[in-house]
Amino acid sequence: MRTRFLLALAGVAAATPSVHSQTYPNRAIRLVVPFAPGGTADIIGRPLAQRLGELLGQSVVLDNRGGAGGVVGASIAAKSAPDGYTLLLGSSGALTISPSLSKLGYDPAKDFAPIGIVATSQFILVVHPSVPAKDVKALVALARARPGALSFGSAGTGNVGHLAGELFERMAKVDMVHVPYKGAAPMTVDLLAGQVDLGFPGLSSLVPHVKSGRVRALAVTGLRRSGVFPELPTLDEAALPGYEAITFWGVLAPGKTPPEIIQRLSMAVAEAARTAELRDVYIKAGNDPATSTPEEFAARIRTDIAKWAQIVKAAGIQQD
Repeated sequence: MRTRFLLALAGVAAATPSVHSQTYPNRAIRLVVPFAPGGTADIIGRPLAQRLGELLGQSVVLDNRGGAGGVVGASIAAKSAPDGYTLLLGSSGALTISPSLSKLGYDPAKDFAPIGIVATSQFILVVHPSVPAKDVKALVALARARPGALSFGSAGTGNVGHLAGELFERMAKVDMVHVPYKGAAPMTVDLLAGQVDLGFPGLSSLVPHVKSGRVRALAVTGLRRSGVFPELPTLDEAALPGYEAITFWGVLAPGKTPPEIIQRLSMAVAEAARTAELRDVYIKAGNDPATSTPEEFAARIRTDIAKWAQIVKAAGIQQD
């Protein structure tokens, strides 16, 4: 009798949400944005915070903590109390690339509880008009015929644009010279001037230059065509099956946050991401709206960590 009573009591306890989760949220929530104000992270984060606040019935306040490509803000979020009141707007760099480049104060796969992806950002393969290649297959043929002659620029060693180029080299079996810059702006200036032959910059930043003909766009780097340039093929369909290099944006909580709170937040994040107003803002800024379950987000992080680790090793990029 006592055994049956204890088992029944345990079952009730397991089926009953914690008092904490029943009252959550009862105060403002902090959304750590690990970049300085004004960039893509703010374009993603600000309308998301507003919509989440409406859905959760509490203010969601942005806290910009830039530094080290998102690592500083990610560290702050990882070390915060796992109570659902500090969240992170995480992106690919700090979660899937930095682990292969630096010694971090957190483990992306263990120290966060993924909640959901809200958007992805593609890159665009562009060449200077002086490069005699009108499509991806022609560019691959040119690069194979002239090993080491073509150069590609990036906003810095180890960023997604750099690794997109390294991935292209390995999948296309070509040899190009990487030219790193201290940021996207100087790389774009030299690309427009023909100082470097090609690059994989953020799609939205090159829209006016593509339309003016100052650079020639050949493909986008996601697995789906972009709404900004629907006429451009993906690298996957143009010449390199399986090629994908994107940045994802998603919401995460510190590890050990109660599952009931993660579930509540997951539902709210997914609902917010499906809002027409939010989708319009993202699309106009050159991003692709997205949704995911916590499990799908966690799987994406694990897969991308392994993928970029292979590229970093193959390219011989040294850890800090």
